[in-house]
Amino acid sequence: MKPYMKVSLAALAIGVGVWVGSVYSNTAIGAGTSQPGTADDPVVTKSYVDQQIQKALNGGTNAGSGSSAGNNSGSTGTGSTGGDTSLPPVVSGASDAVEIVTVKPGQQLIGASGAEFIVRSGKAVIVSEGTNGVADLTDGVDLTNGQAAPTNHLLSFPRDGRGITVLDGNKYSLTVMVRGGYSLK
Repeated sequence: MKPYMKVSLAALAIGVGVWVGSVYSNTAIGAGTSQPGTADDPVVTKSYVDQQIQKALNGGTNAGSGSSAGNNSGSTGTGSTGGDTSLPPVVSGASDAVEIVTVKPGQQLIGASGAEFIVRSGKAVIVSEGTNGVADLTDGVDLTNGQAAPTNHLLSFPRDGRGITVLDGNKYSLTVMVRGGYSLK
């Protein structure tokens, strides 16, 4: 390739690079046109989130208006942080803690409504009354009475009276992770 061709191509490449850079620069400048702190601003502060949470908890009263008329929340605040921002405790019917339960041969682990089991070791079978069974959420299938419960699968117990037991003839215990209510019979 001739030297004047190399210089011409290099100059063309630099020119194209400068032009592309200026186009992208103008595009990037136009992306940040919203004012900080407005409704168009995608970034929010903690105080804004706290105000919105407080507003939702108080039934739609505006805690940031600076006026205390009509605000029956009883919170004392300046309005800049939304007042008392502590949330009420979450009340649930079942414990979110996971327990490790050992099921010996001959015992049944019966889950309360909404309980979840994961069989970690051992050979387990489903115990269920009627035609309905236990939901295997890992495979997306329904396991009926007498079917093998696979290990390391999340099993959901939609109603009381359903559970798992050790496979007949097996002399080893089951180790099961349990979330929610259960009884060992």
